[in-house]
Amino acid sequence: MDQQTNDLIKKEIENNEVCLFMKGTPDAPQCGFSMATSNILKILEVNFKGINVLENQNLREGIKIFSDWPTIPQLYVKNEFVGGCDIVKEMYESGELTKLFESKNINFKAKS
Repeated sequence: MDQQTNDLIKKEIENNEVCLFMKGTPDAPQCGFSMATSNILKILEVNFKGINVLENQNLREGIKIFSDWPTIPQLYVKNEFVGGCDIVKEMYESGELTKLFESKNINFKAKS
């Protein structure tokens, strides 16, 4: 991975408390896993930045190297890699995701 891509990834993770590297955008996801992950964040009304890896092949490959995780989407919360779609979904269903947001002082709307 080139330094420019590495710096871009770091900058996005550092400047956005909740950062989702995904295929497509939160409003127009380009794959089911990206859609499912962004929908969970939307349900919780978490303010997050979606980064479309399809716009940049270096970014698409670079994020996998950066996180040492083979798939996209990838969720970061306050500089910490959380996981991909399956992990986020399990954490959401078990309540761990809201606990993580609470512990990191991230605003969200609790499930009613």
